[in-house]
Amino acid sequence: MHSVTAIVVAHDGARWLKETLAAVLRQTRPLDRVVGVDNGSRDGSGKLLTEAFGTGNVLTLPRSTGFGEAVHEVLRRLPPAPGQEWVWLLHDDCAPDANALQALLWAAEQDPKAAILGPKLRDWLDRRVLLEMGVTVSRSGRRDTGLEPREYDQGQHDGIADVLSVSTAGMLIRRDVWDELNGLDTALPLFRDDLDLCWRARTAGHRVLNVSDAVAWHAEAAARRRRRIATSDEHPRRLGRRNGLFVLMANLPFGAFVRSVLRNVVASTLRALLFLLAKQPANALDELAALGSVIGRPLRLRRARKARRKGRKQSWPAIRRKLTPPGAALRRLADMVQGFLAGAGPVDSAGRHHAAADRAQEDDGDELLTDSGGVQRVFGSPVVMLGLILAAITLAAERTLLSGLLSGGHLGGGALVPVTGGASDLWRLYVEDHHGTGLGSQTWAPPYVAVLAGLSAVALGKVWLAVGVVLLGCVPLAGISAYAATKRMIPYTPARVWLAVTYALLPVATGAVAGGRLGTAIVIVLLPVYAALATRVIAGSRRAAWGFGLLLTVGTAFVPLVYVLVAILGGLAAVSFGGIRRGVRRSLVIGLGTPVVLLFPWLVQVAREPGRILLESGLHDERLTGLRLGAESLLMLSPGGPGVPPVWATAGLGAVALAALLLRRHQMIVAIGWGVMLFGLLVAIVVSRIDDTAWPGVPLAFAATGLLVAAGHQAHRIAEFRAAGGLRRLGAMLIVVVAFATPLAAAALWVTRGADGPLRGDLSDPVPVLAALQSAPGEGTLLLRSRDERVGYTLLRGRGPLIGESDLEPPREESARLATAVAGLASGRGSTYVQTLASFGVRFVTVPGSVDPALRRALDSQPALIRVSLSETGGLWRVAGQVTVPPPPATAGALHRGWLWAQGALLVLVLVLASPGARTREPEGDYADVPVEEGPRGRRRAKEDRVPA
Repeated sequence: MHSVTAIVVAHDGARWLKETLAAVLRQTRPLDRVVGVDNGSRDGSGKLLTEAFGTGNVLTLPRSTGFGEAVHEVLRRLPPAPGQEWVWLLHDDCAPDANALQALLWAAEQDPKAAILGPKLRDWLDRRVLLEMGVTVSRSGRRDTGLEPREYDQGQHDGIADVLSVSTAGMLIRRDVWDELNGLDTALPLFRDDLDLCWRARTAGHRVLNVSDAVAWHAEAAARRRRRIATSDEHPRRLGRRNGLFVLMANLPFGAFVRSVLRNVVASTLRALLFLLAKQPANALDELAALGSVIGRPLRLRRARKARRKGRKQSWPAIRRKLTPPGAALRRLADMVQGFLAGAGPVDSAGRHHAAADRAQEDDGDELLTDSGGVQRVFGSPVVMLGLILAAITLAAERTLLSGLLSGGHLGGGALVPVTGGASDLWRLYVEDHHGTGLGSQTWAPPYVAVLAGLSAVALGKVWLAVGVVLLGCVPLAGISAYAATKRMIPYTPARVWLAVTYALLPVATGAVAGGRLGTAIVIVLLPVYAALATRVIAGSRRAAWGFGLLLTVGTAFVPLVYVLVAILGGLAAVSFGGIRRGVRRSLVIGLGTPVVLLFPWLVQVAREPGRILLESGLHDERLTGLRLGAESLLMLSPGGPGVPPVWATAGLGAVALAALLLRRHQMIVAIGWGVMLFGLLVAIVVSRIDDTAWPGVPLAFAATGLLVAAGHQAHRIAEFRAAGGLRRLGAMLIVVVAFATPLAAAALWVTRGADGPLRGDLSDPVPVLAALQSAPGEGTLLLRSRDERVGYTLLRGRGPLIGESDLEPPREESARLATAVAGLASGRGSTYVQTLASFGVRFVTVPGSVDPALRRALDSQPALIRVSLSETGGLWRVAGQVTVPPPPATAGALHRGWLWAQGALLVLVLVLASPGARTREPEGDYADVPVEEGPRGRRRAKEDRVPA
């Protein structure tokens, strides 16, 4: 004979209590006794309890009373009922189904060992969402429901399950077991007290069951912070974490307890670091404070372990199988990192209370969408197909370059020095005070060396791989970047695809590949990201401003002109939006100030020589630029030089952008796009006229971006014109044909002509193997190149040049002496010049490729030079006699090292500020509103037509 005593504990829960009480009183299995407890409510909860249960069945306790303490007080005053008595515990925000109690008692009759039973808990607002089907805990003390966030109840977990724990919201427990275990631990007034009680019950040999036929809807008001907690002054997050750790460490056997302490010390430290990176210092403090409050009070923990020692070791194997598996814990860690990268911040995806208020308005049936499979999802994505198509075009166009690289050659030519060395060599170049290459230099290495070193480190230390991916892969990378960055600006997918393909195949991109322009390749990939972040910066987003500033720093390090262009446009934005939108000027200061701070010493050097602003990283040769570009080239966005298609190839882009001017809608966006285009075109004209070695590729990339945005933003009107029929339909078809003519023509020309120009992939090591083997440490090899009746030279010491060494300034006096010696050597005037070379540590003189006869005769005429080899692949001469290696100057370098440390610290700070932070604010939902249920025909029922549970 069963008797059931229901205890409903209320604390400021009037908004849910009325429905909870109605649900309790309409149980199909009538209750034998009902008791209500009001823990000092101030919202009328006590009155509702009295109206439902009567004055004699309501107990009023102080406001600071916890749930467990309230139940203890009721059972202390209430004598046991005859027969086997069950105690049904209910929260004020937990409404059970009418058949819930009957289903729990039926399950208890089927299993005599069952002492604690709990219902299936679903969300209060969206009653299709599962909250709990039993609860377990990980070895790090984190609550785990075993459910996915917002998992819908479709019967997938139905049945009676043997679980580690059930919630006190709807918990049914035998009173004799309650008395045997001394009930809920009053030291845990809130959170994890249910886990502790169920763990102790299993240790005592009882079973804990979850019964899916018994359903209750729970608002989780305390966990979701929908009411103020009076039992503790601590934040619910810290309280839940502390109680979870305490319950775990109090119930574990000794060996597992020691491992748990060590594991949680390390894990909590790492989590606190993650929280700090996510800009959640309060969460980080709660994590460390919770751990400290448990292990920092060893006497309290010892007393708790002593009270729970009976049967702990014997029951541990069975309980261990109920804990969260290690694989699930790793999945939670992956979810945390994914959430952090997505901007949601590190969260306990598997152990949190899954809020549903923010999704209460989503369309019905979304959960029933069929999964088409991973392969179909991947290859059905427009960005994946876009990347594959552009990659195929790139592979076809760069076939000669790639074949040379695969044959073991070096990538180089044009503006790119032959790529040699590894990431460690670049790091050494960037941090060293004195550079021993060539004639030596005290100049600080340019900052793009550090960027390239970082990319090379990601590429397993291979500089050639990093340069190859960025330079040779800039076309598909630029297309993917443009497609992803324009998601908010241009929601029409076909227009984004056209914009991305056209942008990727601009003459600037193909010219950058052929000319070996690594800086332009990086900027053309980053430029769409600049545009996307700029829209958020103008909206006042500080995190976007830090990210924008960081990426602008990267682009400025390779192409200083980028900063000038962005700064001018940023100034115009500040004037236009500074007085309208709050925080715009502050965000612009952050975005434009970050590169200045991170690159300050180098920018000062550039400012002293204004001509360097027009130049990008790498070598500079007037033959790599289109001298005195005509107006038609600039208007068609063609920067000139090798690798660019004919000017007519981009005529379609201009025509489509002009058509966008004729449309009346969104004229502001079109005007801004054309304004950026005219600005970039004007800068390109200035650059091409001032310096013959400067390439106007970057300003023309800005101009093309403006045109593409102006045209792409109006592309959705094509569908309207096509549906209208008549001349409008014909005009729409014509615009589409003209628009796609540009990328198709560019792709066809690029594949047909090939991507190689000055850039080659089959270059040999500039230092002959024999010279490298026979040279002592510090001795150099003088490399001569005869071109247009002029002899160029490069002094190498034991290896090929590294990227960035061409920007180092040698001492002027030594440079002049070496130039005089090379000129005299090439003219065959006396052996004095050979002695000068020997004083610079030159042991070998080499001429790669076919040696000019006049140069060969001049070198052979020098008695101090001994010919070692001569062939069609080059010649090599050895300097006879003693060679003096100049010693490096004694420099302290304290200023340089201090700046490197400061730059590193500033970079870390900017990375933290730019990294995705957490949306720590819980979704706002009014829990006084009516729960969402499924009504007829799948629509949501409102309060007027809701049927009783």
